Amino acid sequence: MKSDAQIKQDILDELVFLPDIDETQIGVIVEDGIVTLTGFVDAYPKKLAAEKAVKSVSGVKAVAEDIEVKYGDDYKKTDKEIAKAAVSALEWNATVPKEKIMVKVDNGHIYLTGSLPWAYQRNAAKRTVENLLGVKGVINNIELAPTILPGDISEDIKNALERSAELEAKGIRVQVDGSTVQLKGRVHSHHEKKLAERAAYKAPGVTQVQNDIVVQLYPEFVD
Repeated sequence: MKSDAQIKQDILDELVFLPDIDETQIGVIVEDGIVTLTGFVDAYPKKLAAEKAVKSVSGVKAVAEDIEVKYGDDYKKTDKEIAKAAVSALEWNATVPKEKIMVKVDNGHIYLTGSLPWAYQRNAAKRTVENLLGVKGVINNIELAPTILPGDISEDIKNALERSAELEAKGIRVQVDGSTVQLKGRVHSHHEKKLAERAAYKAPGVTQVQNDIVVQLYPEFVD
């Protein structure tokens, strides 16, 4: 099994290859495979990119992210300006029913509320506003209220998992309780765990996914 020191070095090497990110401004702490990120960046998308890069590193079990977003004076926006830009961005996204979403901005953080029938719409709303200038974070509190619940969500999810070329579906078990899905089993990377969760959310009628999949390293990483 990879040591915490090895995982930390792999993370630092991964951050070096991220465009537009000064890796010297990001602190990395690893304890029992759990990574804590600290420091600051000058744009919210960079914060997301750093977190995504760390999750792709083999041996990482979880990420606690505490990176701050600090814009320079030339790029600061008022909450009113950010709110106006967010509403406008949502209006231009045909995927999201803008009339069902409420936008609130507090100290550069966007809070999304409302109710939507599909998980992909909820995720699309967040992606639409998180790249806006001046945004420090996005809190997605949009609720899911599906209009229909298919009779066999479990079968739909299993088929979706089997279609994924990047995923070993045999090691994943699916349990369904109403519109809530629980994923169990083992995969070989955090990336595969995320792919399984994404596949589950795409199934019609799913409002919540409890991802209890365990990340188990490949044999070559085991002593």
